[in-house]
Amino acid sequence: MAEALVSVVLEQLASFARQQIDGQWTLVVGVDDQVQKLTSHFQAIRAVLEDAESRQFKDSGVRDWLDKLKEASYDIDDVLDEWNTSIGKLQLKEVRNASKPMIKKVCSIIPCYSFCFRKVILPCAIARKIKSLNKTLDVITTEKNMFDFSLKEGNVEVRRLTTTSLIDVPTVHGRDTDKDELLNKLLNESSHAPAISIISIAGMGGIGKTTLARLVFNDDKVKVHFDERIWICVSEPFDEIRIAKAILESLTGDASNLGELETILRKISQYLERKTFFLVLDDVWTEDPKDVEQLMIALKCGSQGSRILVTTRKQNVAKTIGATNMIMLETLSENESWSLFRQIAFLGEVDKNLEDIGGKIVAKCKGLPLAIKTVGSLLRFKTNIGEWQSVLDNEMWEIEEVERGIFPPLLLSYYDLPSTLKKCFSYCAIFPKDYEIEKDELIKLWMAQSYLRDERNKDMELIGEKYFESLAVRSFFQDFKKNEYDGSIESFKMHDIVHDFAQFLTKNECFSIEIEIDNYNESQLKSSLKNVRHSMFKKIVEGIM
Repeated sequence: MAEALVSVVLEQLASFARQQIDGQWTLVVGVDDQVQKLTSHFQAIRAVLEDAESRQFKDSGVRDWLDKLKEASYDIDDVLDEWNTSIGKLQLKEVRNASKPMIKKVCSIIPCYSFCFRKVILPCAIARKIKSLNKTLDVITTEKNMFDFSLKEGNVEVRRLTTTSLIDVPTVHGRDTDKDELLNKLLNESSHAPAISIISIAGMGGIGKTTLARLVFNDDKVKVHFDERIWICVSEPFDEIRIAKAILESLTGDASNLGELETILRKISQYLERKTFFLVLDDVWTEDPKDVEQLMIALKCGSQGSRILVTTRKQNVAKTIGATNMIMLETLSENESWSLFRQIAFLGEVDKNLEDIGGKIVAKCKGLPLAIKTVGSLLRFKTNIGEWQSVLDNEMWEIEEVERGIFPPLLLSYYDLPSTLKKCFSYCAIFPKDYEIEKDELIKLWMAQSYLRDERNKDMELIGEKYFESLAVRSFFQDFKKNEYDGSIESFKMHDIVHDFAQFLTKNECFSIEIEIDNYNESQLKSSLKNVRHSMFKKIVEGIM
């Protein structure tokens, strides 16, 4: 993340330097040297960032140093934006002054500020900020030398993929037995079973709980057996009104005019009366029985044979929900793991020269489907033994951070990205978990943040499309919804572990919140936003989102 920020700042500094050389403005005396010094600091720091970012997980001192660097980088980025804005205002004033006596042909206003104007003097306030930030960078650069970082070559730039931009893996490996067991619990009724049975799929993150739930949810036997099928992603925090509204909307197509839980639950009961239903509550975290009590009472109106399926990482959640059956999902076997990896990494016939080392890499994934898919997507674009050996020997495998076994493969894929894609991916932490992200909206947000590197004669939207493709084929995105006419992707989601990973990278820099107007607490919001650099707000008015 720090490497991406530093690259952004260096690009901005280079842009300002070019404009000064072109004679578009002059600087306050002495500031020219300060800008050059700032550039020199960042160039020296960027040269060691690859080593620093790989060492931060084992060395708390390095991690603290990177945090200081990120904060300084954000501050400098803010000052450069202020500089840009100041120039824009002065140039706009020139346009207005020039048009007063008579209509004149003026140069168009474009982001790079290629104007035919008189020289602009940099405001003294901005100059003072640059000088102050240089002092901060002096300290950070001095501290850098204490860690004896090694110099490493930067990442390669984005390559146009020769394979298809998005690869769907239709075959789910190693879950046939689990699927059969789950279908048996869903479809076969026992005389001793309660009217509505609750079944739980439990297991660690990335093991395939949601995938198994989807398999049975879309099974033809299930479609025929139940009158109604409802899929709800619960996630955190447990919001009873939101979940109840989502259930009612799935049943009736509309719940937007309802805000009271009592009304929503009564309508659910009325609709499900004398019907068999299959409700999936995916990604449940709450361990408080009170959270689900009223919802479960409303669902008891369903007919004998109705089923509720809960997926969770925590066994205690299954007990809270009242599950009578539990499936503990195990990791994939060695053969199943290799089969999944081979399908993703080789895209066809296995390269015999890479087979042995590929098997060792798969073993490090410890049978976790998401880890196998992620590292397979990474190696798909590497074609020689040296590149594969580098992945196998990488110290990322030894990290003991949260979600051990998942983050190392994600980190490997993340650090293989060029800086342009790193910042595009980490920005996605701004969205709430399980949020359906509109692809075009995301690309516009990237553009607004100046994350898309300008390429000669290329439209910015097309560059954004290329960046999106590169992230998608590396398994950072999933659940694609496509246009029915041309097959283009319209929206997508992030796996909850991948979302956790994005938040892990950005720490407290991204913030999303749902604000209920009646309960708006400005002081609490201000404290939450203390260190935030990107934020997303969803307003809730009278219970309607």
